[in-house]
Amino acid sequence: MLSVIMATLGIIAIASFWILGILLFIFWIKMIIDCAKREFANPNDKVIWIIVICLLQILGALIYWFVIKQKDKDQILVSRENKKDGVEARNKD
Repeated sequence: MLSVIMATLGIIAIASFWILGILLFIFWIKMIIDCAKREFANPNDKVIWIIVICLLQILGALIYWFVIKQKDKDQILVSRENKKDGVEARNKD
């Protein structure tokens, strides 16, 4: 009975690692595609980021996510707040 439970847990662990690996691979590919499509201020930045993502793989994709993608989200939030403040200022007048 114990061997059946251990075998089942082993299968679940292996399946979990496969699923996690596939999800991380998809994330890595998405970051490469995002980097290739993105317009950088300096054209060399694109090449450097693609090299970083490819050489460091998941770690490079995570670094790219936190450095570039999160900055985009912050800029979107700031622009939304600025628009909201502008609308509120016009309503007060």
